Amino acid sequence: MKRIAVITPPDARHGFALGGVRQRVAAPEALAPTLRELAADPVTGVVIIDERLTAGRARDDIAMLERRWPGLVVVLPAPERAALAEEDYVLRLIRRAIGYQVRLNP
Repeated sequence: MKRIAVITPPDARHGFALGGVRQRVAAPEALAPTLRELAADPVTGVVIIDERLTAGRARDDIAMLERRWPGLVVVLPAPERAALAEEDYVLRLIRRAIGYQVRLNP
């Protein structure tokens, strides 16, 4: 059975772990090695990344992992931006799942 792993900055150290999810704490510059380590673990099926860790080259590292790894990589919007990015995020997930751009109407 595959498991979920979450990578967060230090200020969110205990949030996901309290829910029983495997959580890793990393600084933005340590995201790439942490991603490689989790993707190499055959038990990991989903990696969730806090958006605050995706500065600079991290987006390229995430995109490369998505192309090469059969698991799912999800970037959670930063807590202060969650409401603004929610629809874009959902559309990206739907587009990835069905392979087609969709438009949601209220």
